[in-house]
Amino acid sequence: MPANHSTYTSAYIFLIGFMGTGKSHWGRIWAARHRYRFVDLDEMIEQHEGRSVLQMFEQQGEDYFRQKEAISLRNTAYFQPVIVSCGGGTPCFFDNIHWMNSSGLTILLQSDPRTIMRNILSEQDKRPLVKNLNEAELLFFIEQKMKERTAYYQQAKIHFSTHELTETTIDHIVIPIH
Repeated sequence: MPANHSTYTSAYIFLIGFMGTGKSHWGRIWAARHRYRFVDLDEMIEQHEGRSVLQMFEQQGEDYFRQKEAISLRNTAYFQPVIVSCGGGTPCFFDNIHWMNSSGLTILLQSDPRTIMRNILSEQDKRPLVKNLNEAELLFFIEQKMKERTAYYQQAKIHFSTHELTETTIDHIVIPIH
C-alpha cells in the first residue's frame, strides 16, 4: 500500500481484485457519493452482448469473454468521471493492468480467501469459474487463483483491505465534481 494516498487524484478509477471483494458494492457507493458515473464492467458486457457472462463462458469460452472484456474496458474511457468495477480476471489479460495504470488510478480491494468464499457462496451459480464447486474445492480454487493473479493485482497504485473500507475511504483521491 502506498504510504501517502493523498498524492493520487483521478477522474478515472478502476477497482480491481478477486471476485467477492466488494468492487461493485463499494464502487456504486463511492460513485454516488462523488457524483461519478459507475460502470460494472461485467454488466456493461452483458448489456452489449445480450446475455450473461456465464452464458458467454459456456457458449464461446473464456477467451471470447476476455476479448470482449478488454474492448469494453477501453470503451469506459468515454465515461469520465467514472469508477469502473472490473472483473476479478480483468487485470490479467490483454495488458489490461498496464492500460488501466496509464489511463487512471487502479485501486486493489483485497481480502482473505475464507472471507471471499463466504461472500461468493450465495451467488456462486452466476460465476462461471466457480459455478460447480463445493466449499472445499471453492476455497482451493480461490487460493490458487489469488496466487496466479498476485503479480497483476500488486501493480495497482493503491491497495485497501476490505476490512478497512467505508463510504469515505476514497474521499481524498477523487477529483471533486461541481
